[in-house]
Amino acid sequence: MSGRARLTLCSAAATLMAASALLPLVQQTSWILVAAFLLAVQSAVGALTRRVPLARPLTVLAQALVTLVLLTLVFAREQALAGLIPGPRAFQHFADLLQSGTDDVGRYAIPAPLSDGIRLMMIGGVLVIGLAVDTLAVTYRNAAPAGLPLLALYSVAAGLSDGGTDWLWFLVAGAGYLMLLLAEGRERLSQWGRVFGGAARDPGVQSGPVAPVRTGRRIGVAALGVALVVPLLPLPLPAIDGGLLGGTGTGVGPGTGGGGTISAVNPLVSLRDSLNVDEDRTVLTLRTNSGDLSSLYLRIVSLDDFDGTTWKPSQRDVVAVPDELPTPPGLGADVRRAEITTRVAAAGWYAQDWLPMPYPPSDVQVTGRWRYEPVGMTVVGDHRQTTRGKTYEVKSLQVQPTAEQLASAPAARESLRGEYTEVPDTLPAVVSQRAREITEGSSDDYERAVKLQEWFAVTGGFEYDTEVEVGTGKDAIARFLRNKQGFCVHFSFAMAAMARTLGIPARVAVGFAPGSQQSDGSVAVSLKDAHAWPELYFEGVGWTRFEPTPTRGSTPPYTLPETSGSAVPDLPQASRSAGAAPSAAPSASTSCTADDKRLQGCVSALPLDQADQGGGGPPWYKITGWTVLGLAALVLLLSPMLWRLRRRSVRLASARHTGFAPASAADPGGRVGQVGQPTFGERSSVLLDVPSQEVTEAAVAHVLAVWRELTDTAWDYGIPPDDALTPRRAAARIARLGQLDETVAGSVHQVADAVEQVLFAPQPRAAAGLPDEVRKVRAALRARAGRRSRLRAVVAPRSAIRAVWDLSDRWTTVKAACSARLATLAGRMRPRRRAAADPGTGS
Repeated sequence: MSGRARLTLCSAAATLMAASALLPLVQQTSWILVAAFLLAVQSAVGALTRRVPLARPLTVLAQALVTLVLLTLVFAREQALAGLIPGPRAFQHFADLLQSGTDDVGRYAIPAPLSDGIRLMMIGGVLVIGLAVDTLAVTYRNAAPAGLPLLALYSVAAGLSDGGTDWLWFLVAGAGYLMLLLAEGRERLSQWGRVFGGAARDPGVQSGPVAPVRTGRRIGVAALGVALVVPLLPLPLPAIDGGLLGGTGTGVGPGTGGGGTISAVNPLVSLRDSLNVDEDRTVLTLRTNSGDLSSLYLRIVSLDDFDGTTWKPSQRDVVAVPDELPTPPGLGADVRRAEITTRVAAAGWYAQDWLPMPYPPSDVQVTGRWRYEPVGMTVVGDHRQTTRGKTYEVKSLQVQPTAEQLASAPAARESLRGEYTEVPDTLPAVVSQRAREITEGSSDDYERAVKLQEWFAVTGGFEYDTEVEVGTGKDAIARFLRNKQGFCVHFSFAMAAMARTLGIPARVAVGFAPGSQQSDGSVAVSLKDAHAWPELYFEGVGWTRFEPTPTRGSTPPYTLPETSGSAVPDLPQASRSAGAAPSAAPSASTSCTADDKRLQGCVSALPLDQADQGGGGPPWYKITGWTVLGLAALVLLLSPMLWRLRRRSVRLASARHTGFAPASAADPGGRVGQVGQPTFGERSSVLLDVPSQEVTEAAVAHVLAVWRELTDTAWDYGIPPDDALTPRRAAARIARLGQLDETVAGSVHQVADAVEQVLFAPQPRAAAGLPDEVRKVRAALRARAGRRSRLRAVVAPRSAIRAVWDLSDRWTTVKAACSARLATLAGRMRPRRRAAADPGTGS
């Protein structure tokens, strides 16, 4: 096996070994077999194109195109032209799958189900990394930088995994990289002859120098050992912080009790986008017997795990939906309540995996496969069950506590208080300090909570703005308190965190604010009603909603004063945002469509389905036509560059090791036929087996091709050729006009001397290393040229005019050949016509 082939195999193997770190992330592992097969095809294409040989950029382009076709065959066959050629529909399908995969990554626990989106991301990612590794290590013959894409692949897996066996996968990935480095070292050493030996076998002889390969192995093993041991040491290593919304945690996955576990990741992932839509759309239509529509919030899920940078749901056990839901925790018998019935109809495009319901629910009537999470009192779909087109009925309690009941609530039990008042040490001190300043002088938790709500909604000078960037890092909440601009996520997160610092159990709820009543008595809940709000716990009342977001939702009536003498400040009623007229038109988004889901975990506030959208936009044939025209124009613009790259590759690659190789004679344009590349050890045998006439022709062809490449390179950088000059005079002219130093000028003259030798010597022979001399000259000319000249030399090289000349010469040759053939045929036809005209001349 040649060194280049061995390096190709090692690059593919190193990529697969690094990709093995992705195996624990999904439930099925069959994807890696597909990735291995496609990676093998990609590597084989690279090996074939390098053997042709093609220019290095063309080799990478060929591999990329084949990779695209392979991915189209596997993932978008129905949308492609003839099942292979990707068109606009195929690219749109890829975009949909990637969006779906991105959503799934943020929704599922590890191991996640292997949805089509996740499968495309994993297989496509391995192929992209494999192409980068093959390009660096094999095509450009530099294996060391190939460790960067391998590290990126491993880092993605390590960042998403639970950390249990990271050291094992790192060992596998590191071994693959070490194997790649050793293969490159062996291939480089083989070009110098026999690989260096190690210590002498004779015990009496002093040991010689250690072999470089053995030294490389020792260095690599030592590096892997250090990398494995250092993380175990108690060193202050840096960490990467998440964001206010950017945290990722566990998702839906297998559990140990209660029929499985459930949790959610970043349920607010699409909340801001929903609030910023240009055209509002109806999500849910309600009919209820409630007399207070302002309190009809629809709750999807609660976020109770706070790590200092983000809020997310804790992992919880799920059970079958009971016939009658239990009383919510903490609700006492003396608190006034009313049971209301709400009938909800979800839009046909709205594919939410959690059931939006008023809180707290007491009974749910819904068809399909659903599960119940008792702590948060939420209902979630099981095995691809969603709200798409569902109509369901919910009975819920409309709890109506008084301010006195909340103010006199006893302290929460210790277990609940410990879980829901926990804040990390990384939370900036300004959060708790500002909370104490705002609530100074308060006598109970209720009064503190009301003061926090008032400060955010009225007196604190905050502005509601959905265009504000979501903060990142542990200082995100402190930054929001300083800038005082944000939307419901910022307000709810900040108030809940501040309440916890005051010892008040708190969490964040995600769902919909009250909708708009319609003329027929129904209530329309739209995209812009997507909302988040804090819930604080009071013993005897339970989890209680507060509304700190200005101009959103409604102020809870129990936070308003009951008597004029109340110590609780009077809060103005928060108004709903304007301009939210609902529309029946569906909105584009992506739903969770993973196969073999154990439980649904798609908890983004508004996952929509693009498949049911209207067919706006231009027809497919116009898109296809414009796409083809655009590609044709791009190819036409780049054709001079591609032709020049190909011509340079053919001229210089014909004798990479030997200085020349047997070939057909060069044509006037400098074209050289397909050639072999014997190694250093094979050179003498090749010369002995080749007839002298063929050796002479090969020498002349090679040297003239290299000379033509030198003159064309100078032409590309502004030195036009002068065919009236001898090679020696032409070389001097190039050195003078190009302002080349003595070393580079010597390279030019070396090529010119080789041309004179093969043209005038009795026995022409090719000098070794001429292509390297041309590359030195090209590098020097490029270094002295300006940016514009360098760009033109690559994109629009002047010497590309030879392509037009070649076509003209070929056309002239074809016309001459056709004329000669017609003349021959005409000459043959004349005797026949004469014989036909004079029958007496026949035999």
